[in-house]
Amino acid sequence: MALRAIRGATQLQADDAEEMKEAVVELLNLIMERNALSSDDLVSAIFTSTPDLVSAFPAAAARGIGLEDVPLICARELDVAGALPRVVRVMIHADLAVPRAQVNHVYTRGAETLRLDLAQ
Repeated sequence: MALRAIRGATQLQADDAEEMKEAVVELLNLIMERNALSSDDLVSAIFTSTPDLVSAFPAAAARGIGLEDVPLICARELDVAGALPRVVRVMIHADLAVPRAQVNHVYTRGAETLRLDLAQ
């Protein structure tokens, strides 16, 4: 096993707490599924959101799917002109038995444009 970082992002249509929850849960479930992870494999997760998202904490959605004992933190993305709006990003640190090149990063709901080379 090795400690690996798994990236992901999702874009919301609006700054809405319910949409934040749905989008983050969808993103996390896809990351877990595509990387064959259980919550026991997770070491920590860092969530960021663009400055235009203030309705909810992305980490709160993660707590709702059973990640109560995984250290989570939220932060704000830099406010860069021209950046994709309403985006939540995550970097999950997990114990994986695959080489770094085989980690499955997940981008959804329009955030695929951030990393076309990684999007599935």
